[in-house]
Amino acid sequence: MSATGVRLGRFRWWHIDEVLSIEADLFGPEQWSAGMFWGELANGHHYLVAVDDDGLLGYAGLAVAPPDEAWVQNIAVRRRAQRRGVGRLLLEALLAEAARRDARSTLLEVAADNAPAQRLYARYGFEPIGVRRGYYQPSNTDALVMQRVTTPTGEGTDGHG
Repeated sequence: MSATGVRLGRFRWWHIDEVLSIEADLFGPEQWSAGMFWGELANGHHYLVAVDDDGLLGYAGLAVAPPDEAWVQNIAVRRRAQRRGVGRLLLEALLAEAARRDARSTLLEVAADNAPAQRLYARYGFEPIGVRRGYYQPSNTDALVMQRVTTPTGEGTDGHG
């Protein structure tokens, strides 16, 4: 499982259409709209795309809330690129940005039925801290809230930095 040949870059407005096709495939009626992505970019949140020679493979976003909290807004990887380390690469980049901005706590919401994503987050020190009942609509799927607390040295509870 290697992300060889994958490059990360800034998510720009011209990526939105391609990102929407990934959203539609992965999330169906619960997908984000173009307006939601435009809003994230306009608010200055940290968004990345993962690309290789065949095009856009995935994207991820991070919002930082002063003084020391960050939220992973989303991480999504095109189906054909899953299980190649792309999600891990995106997550590591978001965690590095959170550390750069002195976030002591990084949080995220993940579908309660998305065990592969939960395992990925757990490997990076995220622990469940709550449940948002019926968070994802229209499926009424619960969201598991997970948190990663970093030490003053910037290392997570699992030793990843």
